Amino acid sequence: MMKRLRTMALAAITMGLTLSVNISGYTSEGEKKTITGEVMDTWCYVSQIMGGSDFVVGSTHHVCAVWCAAGGIPVGLLDKSDGQIYMIMAVGDDTTSVANQTLLDIQSHEITVSGTVFELDGIKYLMIDEIQNDMGVTNRTHEVVGILPPEANPGN
Repeated sequence: MMKRLRTMALAAITMGLTLSVNISGYTSEGEKKTITGEVMDTWCYVSQIMGGSDFVVGSTHHVCAVWCAAGGIPVGLLDKSDGQIYMIMAVGDDTTSVANQTLLDIQSHEITVSGTVFELDGIKYLMIDEIQNDMGVTNRTHEVVGILPPEANPGN
């Protein structure tokens, strides 16, 4: 029952954000942009529950990122040029959910997209029109960053 309530609450929030983005055209048309960056797990990146931001991107965090996206955690695009995070609200015509197959398939990939950015209360929302280039999963292996970040090691 509790899980069902959480799912319904997340759906309501997601729908509310989508409606806010859709009706934000009322006060703003949004900004057309082309962005290159990594599709990322917003929960682990922002909360740093699995370590600093260097540990929760690329191939080292890919499996967790896919599971978080499948569980409904909003997916972001981390802009390669300035580190800005854009919350991805839709990819093309696939607006059914944050846990849609398109987002699961490109999780942890470095991509270049064109779309429209809306901003509300300091959060940038991205409606992707087209994925122009998909470079695949970035290659940051455990040999480069270590097995566990010090913050996530229960022995410390």
